[in-house]
Amino acid sequence: MTTQLPVTPFTDPAAAERLERAAAALTAHGFAVEVLDDAAAARTRVASLIPEGASVFTGASETLRLSGIDADINTGGRYQAVKPLVLAIDRATGADEIRRLLASPDVVVGSVAAVTETGSLVAASGSGSQLPAYAGGAGRAIWVVGAQKVVPDLETALRRIEEHCLPLESVRTQEVHGWPSAVNRVLVLNGEPRPGRATVLLLREAIGF
Repeated sequence: MTTQLPVTPFTDPAAAERLERAAAALTAHGFAVEVLDDAAAARTRVASLIPEGASVFTGASETLRLSGIDADINTGGRYQAVKPLVLAIDRATGADEIRRLLASPDVVVGSVAAVTETGSLVAASGSGSQLPAYAGGAGRAIWVVGAQKVVPDLETALRRIEEHCLPLESVRTQEVHGWPSAVNRVLVLNGEPRPGRATVLLLREAIGF
């Protein structure tokens, strides 16, 4: 008789050794990685990484909202915040301007749905608006990632998106926009070819989806 091991919920923070394994693999793939205690530490670190006056786009992220990073960037007055600019533009007549603003800010700040112990970042999106900046359009990228998002491999990362992230994000978009979310685009970042461009702040605590 085969005994099945219990399935680890996607809400459980990864153990220290798994965080270190993911951090080492990401570093080997060209990402700058810092393992921090909590969201408060990440909030302070993000502020120190972004020069005053930079154009900054924040991807939709519960991690950024809950940590206060989203408000710091978009309402703090220290940066040229892209999101408020985009919201003020008419979507029918200013679609090209919106696309350019989102695709190539000085800095993009966000999170991802999963980080693998083999050194990949996996982001999912309904609209895809943040993905060009993540992939290389932004001069610099910063991702804040809770410990519960560490998974063994890409297969588990994709399962985490479908089984865990999508249902929660659908609840959020239904409340905010009146419609459910969808996984229309998935971006897998297996490495960073531009030294110093991408920073992953990997937290020891769980935060976000």
